[in-house]
Amino acid sequence: MFFVPEIIEKKRNGGKLSGEEIRYLIEGYVRGEIPDYQVSAFLMAVYFRGMDEEETTELTMAMARSGEMVDLSAIEGVKVDKHSSGGIADTTTLVLLPLAASAGVKIAKLSGRGLGHTGGTIDKLESIPGFRTELSKDEFVRIVNEAGAAITGQSKDLVPADKKLYALRDVTATVDSIPLIAASIMSKKIAGGADRIVLDVKFGGGAFMKRYEDALELARIMVNIGKLAGRQTVAYVTDMDQPLGLAIGNGIEVIEAAETLKGRGHKDLLNLCLELGSEMMLLAGVEKDKEKARKKLLENIRSGKALEKFKEIVRRQGGDPDALEDYSLLPRARFSRGVEAREDGCIEKIDALRLGLTAMKLGAGRQKKDDAIDHSVGIWLCGKVGDGVEKGKPLAVIYANDEEKLQWAAEEVRGAFRITREKVETRRVIRARVTAENIEEF
Repeated sequence: MFFVPEIIEKKRNGGKLSGEEIRYLIEGYVRGEIPDYQVSAFLMAVYFRGMDEEETTELTMAMARSGEMVDLSAIEGVKVDKHSSGGIADTTTLVLLPLAASAGVKIAKLSGRGLGHTGGTIDKLESIPGFRTELSKDEFVRIVNEAGAAITGQSKDLVPADKKLYALRDVTATVDSIPLIAASIMSKKIAGGADRIVLDVKFGGGAFMKRYEDALELARIMVNIGKLAGRQTVAYVTDMDQPLGLAIGNGIEVIEAAETLKGRGHKDLLNLCLELGSEMMLLAGVEKDKEKARKKLLENIRSGKALEKFKEIVRRQGGDPDALEDYSLLPRARFSRGVEAREDGCIEKIDALRLGLTAMKLGAGRQKKDDAIDHSVGIWLCGKVGDGVEKGKPLAVIYANDEEKLQWAAEEVRGAFRITREKVETRRVIRARVTAENIEEF
């Protein structure tokens, strides 16, 4: 038996907690035996004193085991999962899932809904008429075995400790603690049952981690947690100081994903998906050479195989695959408006967070968990940093269902762009690759 105030005091004073102490605290909190005010004090102690990697791994595993541990053994082959720490116009999963599956990777993905300025993959897929994001375990396993990939919403029983702790962190100013962030992300990945994990850790104005150095440290810690937990993990640190793709919204991100799989997507989104997809192929053992893996993915885009895989996944999950060709079948906003440039020049900066918040307030995202989503609204960019603009030509197009919001959003979108007369270099998206053995910076 442990005494909770002693655990709090030990961490407050900079001591190292044992696995038994951490498990006692987490298990007691989930059972309702330890009150919020004591766990709040513990979280604040961690916020100021931190945790070493062994403590963070113990916390991760205690959280992962607080609820259902998904058993994917009925799925043939090596299962690879991908996680993004969230960003603006981050349509990666919608492209990557069918792309990697078309090359033989097995992906059984549990995904969540969006909250705040970052979009949720489940919300995006629900833009497709009929698409079911709640699958039984048997359906989920069957679709992955037959199609190579499936995506379903996270069970309420998956990592209940994370749900309770995150709600408490949100109201105690302890969200931005690297050990707590790492444990939150990795507990869900480990409980999700994948054999291998690829992480996309974002930094910049539109990401949770603002500084590159912090994102790199978070990536390093999560990779080591994966190793200690017996899950081979590779992390990429990527730029989110501007939107990744061009579409910010739900239905329009489905369009962008389809366009990318047709070979017409923005190079930033495409190149990141090719990098992550080839990494997944190596982890799954379907290819040994990364350059050959990348060429295979490109060939699957050129041949249409990747798009057909997306259609197959949509069809097997009850959706209408014709919506990936005929975009009029997707939700459509009542109003649209182009936001024109007021001068010639070059895009120097795009405030990703401002655009994400604007799209959210148009209805594309949630301010509270129970808010309804409008799948038809959003913002489509006409250029990114380094691109030239002409006076009177659109910087972006806004889609809305409320004329007053449309007028307000136009000024917000215009204010998110900074134009200069000088030439501006394009931004690199991929900044580092992190494994348990090495950190490779680009």
